[in-house]
Amino acid sequence: RDSSTSRGLGDVYKRQVITVHYNKTERVITMSTGKTVLALALSALLPASAAWAANKDTIIYCSEASPESFNPQIASSGPSFVASSQTLYNRLINFDPVKNTPVPSLAESWTISPDGKTYTFTLRKGVKFNSNKYFKPTRDFNADDVIFSVMRQKDPKHPYHNVSQGNYEYFNDVGLDKLIQDVKKIDDYHVQFTLSEPNAAFLADWGMDFASILSAEYADAMLKKGTPENVDTWPIGTGPYVLQQYKVDSLIRYVANPNYWEGEVPTKHLIFSITPNVETRLAKLQTNECQIIPAPSPVQFEAIKKNKDLTLHSVDALNVGYLAFNTEKKPFDNVLVRQALNYATDKKAIVNAVFMGSGTVAKSPIPPNMLGFNKDLKDYGYDPEKAKALLKQAGLDKGAEVTLWSMPVQRPYNPNSRRIAEMIQADWAKVGVKAKIVSYEWGEYLSGMRKGEHDSALFGWMSDNGDPDNFADVLLGCNSIKTGSNAARWCDKGYDELVQKAKLTSNPDERAKLYGQAQEIFYQQAPWIALANGKTFYATRSNVTGYSVSLMGSDFSKAKLN
Repeated sequence: RDSSTSRGLGDVYKRQVITVHYNKTERVITMSTGKTVLALALSALLPASAAWAANKDTIIYCSEASPESFNPQIASSGPSFVASSQTLYNRLINFDPVKNTPVPSLAESWTISPDGKTYTFTLRKGVKFNSNKYFKPTRDFNADDVIFSVMRQKDPKHPYHNVSQGNYEYFNDVGLDKLIQDVKKIDDYHVQFTLSEPNAAFLADWGMDFASILSAEYADAMLKKGTPENVDTWPIGTGPYVLQQYKVDSLIRYVANPNYWEGEVPTKHLIFSITPNVETRLAKLQTNECQIIPAPSPVQFEAIKKNKDLTLHSVDALNVGYLAFNTEKKPFDNVLVRQALNYATDKKAIVNAVFMGSGTVAKSPIPPNMLGFNKDLKDYGYDPEKAKALLKQAGLDKGAEVTLWSMPVQRPYNPNSRRIAEMIQADWAKVGVKAKIVSYEWGEYLSGMRKGEHDSALFGWMSDNGDPDNFADVLLGCNSIKTGSNAARWCDKGYDELVQKAKLTSNPDERAKLYGQAQEIFYQQAPWIALANGKTFYATRSNVTGYSVSLMGSDFSKAKLN
């Protein structure tokens, strides 16, 4: 409506012949009457998803949330990684989607010194960075880019270390800030890392999201212009797509990288329609406003399966969902209380009611299909009477009152945190422990747990690199209390010695034996209630092919509409 005259467009063009032209390339409609020409961007007339849905050259992905950043080095959430490292960047290595073992990516090959402390990567030649409105690269990817991407995170004196608040959570959580003693350029296509000690997980670390390779040349140019934050907000990478547009909490537009080193990307346009509500995501998939959705709820599975235009996909994931006891707070500083509440919790009932076939009961911090899982490990069966006896032995025969934190988000290892919390609350009440359920916004939830503000909290972990150290040490090691990833704030010297020793050996059998022994201590000390191992689910329109989800996350590079 034309507000200045209070007349609609129909009034303006009454009794006139209108010619309509649609420019497919520019996504613009032009309407002409001979003397008057009116051009309207198609996105002004229609929602972004509806405007593109019928175009086979475009795939729309209903993302769960807006990214924290387009630089995966300073992000920590799954939606951020899908929008950045899994779309715009590459890493030195990738993972075999079946074996979950490292395979070449930007590094063609690597060698490891006999003492396990020196890694030399041979880099791929001819890999081009994309361009954006601020910068056009003058050279291909080389060793300088690797060194920049490492040292920005490692060196507090690096000119980019404090750009965009400089919080390198994952890099520090896996201990690379201390493990890497030196990284140097041998020549343009060879980079050498020197470690303070051998580390069997080091190679796998370079396939993680934070290990994405950024352009050093772009960073230098933006630093000289006084706009270093552009590196994080308008990224330049070597990945299959290039960022074109971002509207917070609305959409992200990407265009295929015309110079992608792995070959032509089959779908020219990729759009993220940011849709936090799980029911709305499914509704958009059903109406073809989205062609791919992540993490449908188990209660939606049947509706997806019954719709001939939709396909439900599942992936055996490496994850664990758990309830962490804050072992620094009473009453959870007492191992008898922790054991008692393990017995008091009916895990099978929780998995049956909440996961609905999308998960299995967990008993260990290490997933069942990972190196080092102790298949002979005992588990706490549901036994309320035994729980009461242990609580009485701990001096809590009159019960206790605690808080139970419930996650505000949905994850494969916890598809309905509120429901799980309520079931645990009911179980604990039967043995005299009153749990008050509380929840917070996701950022506040994570921050509070890292500071140890909780009594007990529901949480979980999805593998970053396919290595057991990513669970056994990152989640329960003594040093992980300082980094904040040890939600139980539990430090057992015997356990810690075993997992640190396992990190130093490259022999798989020896590592598995050490992790098996560590899990026995975990069982006895009960810092968690290990709840479930969940599968990863996603749904697509039935005409989508080539899109896949694996340990590395989402791969859009081969996705297309048939």
